[in-house]
Amino acid sequence: MANILFIVPYPPGRAPSQRFRFEQYLTALTAQGHRYRMAPFLSEATWAILYKPGHTVAKVLGILGGLWRRLLLLFAVPGYDFIFIHREAAPIGPPVFEWVIAKVLRKKIIYDFDDAIWMKDPAGEQTFISRLKWQQKVGSICRWAYKVSCGNTYLADYARQFSQNVVVNPTTLDTDLLHNQVRDQKQAGPPVIGWTGTHTTLRHLDLVWPVLERLEAEGQEFVFHVISNEPPTHTGLRSLRFSPWRKQTEIADLLQFNLGLMPLVDDPWARGKCAFKALQYMSLGMPALVSPVGMNTEVVQEGVNGFVCATDDEWYQALRQLLASQAERSRQGAAARRTIVERYSVASNTQNFLHLFQ
Repeated sequence: MANILFIVPYPPGRAPSQRFRFEQYLTALTAQGHRYRMAPFLSEATWAILYKPGHTVAKVLGILGGLWRRLLLLFAVPGYDFIFIHREAAPIGPPVFEWVIAKVLRKKIIYDFDDAIWMKDPAGEQTFISRLKWQQKVGSICRWAYKVSCGNTYLADYARQFSQNVVVNPTTLDTDLLHNQVRDQKQAGPPVIGWTGTHTTLRHLDLVWPVLERLEAEGQEFVFHVISNEPPTHTGLRSLRFSPWRKQTEIADLLQFNLGLMPLVDDPWARGKCAFKALQYMSLGMPALVSPVGMNTEVVQEGVNGFVCATDDEWYQALRQLLASQAERSRQGAAARRTIVERYSVASNTQNFLHLFQ
């Protein structure tokens, strides 16, 4: 049985990448007799202000505190069999901690990432901290790692330039304990088209605003519901509804959708996306309409559990078809739920995850 140290960016239970890539497997790890410790870089206090304007001094002190904790953590590393590093040990600078763990302490690193973090996010904020990031360290950490865990084949193809031990470990949903409800497509009221994401992904909605406005101008009845940490700046849609994202009501809020959108601008960063929005919609029994970018085309089967839309007309036709037919939404929603349970659920991927520690 192994003793595992999780070196992670964020406090437990806060960030989707941590919650849906490994935190939901911790019970399975302990059931197998493994022991673990979680070591976040950011404190709860720093996480609370990280994406808020201002608080510059507090943020800098929070980063310095994280670096100090990482330095102290190196003294504990020898007591662990595996060091699981999600994204990076520290958000700034070269991979000093990873180098010490791999080359000096000779520990087995399992390196996990679910975005194209070797490049800059086009929507990333140009903050003091962001300018200190060191994207080029990703290849080095892949080279030093015992195993590399990637969210999709695009990320795995990058990692295989540096490592022969690369595993595709998809982002998954707990369809038994969390995403365990199904949207009732027979509920009264106009259909709800939904989108959820963060302020950094709102830019992708530019692909669908004209289509939604066209549908609205034609008299189509619908609500466009956006769930995010910030509202969209677009104001040309009368049917727009905004809700702030809350972890406590996450599932209940998503269950207000009848169908979900995942438009993506086709750029190298977006190709690394792990179709998480689509997975969430589909797990709750609703069809997903997605751009043909990255992992989206692996998850969505045209006309079966959603639609893959490359042009304005394809978005328009797919939306018209689903808005017009509750029966079609129900049929595709049921197929979408099956896709997640069979291929992208915690239950279906547990053994794949546990195999990382062998």
